[in-house]
Amino acid sequence: MDRIFGWALRRESKTVCLCNVDSVVTARRNRAHADAINSADLVAPDGAPVAWSLRKKGHVDQERIGGPDLMWTCCLEASKAGTEMFLYGGTSTTLQSLAQKLRTEFRGINIVGAFSPPFRDLSTAEDAAIVDLINGSGARIVWVALGCPKQEAWMRAHRGRVNAVMVGVGAAFDFHAGVVKRAPLWMRRNGLEWLHRLLKDPRRLAARYFVGNSIFLIAVLLDLVRRRSGPTRLQRIS
Repeated sequence: MDRIFGWALRRESKTVCLCNVDSVVTARRNRAHADAINSADLVAPDGAPVAWSLRKKGHVDQERIGGPDLMWTCCLEASKAGTEMFLYGGTSTTLQSLAQKLRTEFRGINIVGAFSPPFRDLSTAEDAAIVDLINGSGARIVWVALGCPKQEAWMRAHRGRVNAVMVGVGAAFDFHAGVVKRAPLWMRRNGLEWLHRLLKDPRRLAARYFVGNSIFLIAVLLDLVRRRSGPTRLQRIS
């Protein structure tokens, strides 16, 4: 939060990616997505397995940084400071519900604009108009909810063009607008939010979770094997 609001105060064009298992697995198969994450200014683990793997690598205090949770906490901080925010993504109906919910929950919140992009590639002129819309609004933080890997690609393409911090938050708009019911707190705290989403939409998410999680688990295990079979003592490199 300190990093995000520091950039926002200076109107710096930055990108923030929150990576769950699906994002990590997609990056292993999609070079463009990997480049978008590697070039981001800040990357955090939005997924219990990702946070767990980081703890195993020595980051013992690493917690999960959920996109919806980060957005909610930042909205609270922004409402105190009057930080200008823009909502990009979702449907028009979702954006209306989301803006109303945020204004109800956070007195003084400063939402300076919202835009629901069409579900197709934008023309150069359309894209330029959107950039002008966001910059003209005076937004310092842009919440981007286009889904993985589209939102990461959009943020990378607009780094240096959008004069604000762009934060990809996935399904956060749907959760906070009440369009999709989020998992109970006890499931989120125990790393079971994926199971709740799977039970709600098994046809769409079954392959993503079972195949993707399996690929992630295998990759983590192979990494652990490589680390344990590596050098047992430090060597000076000249």
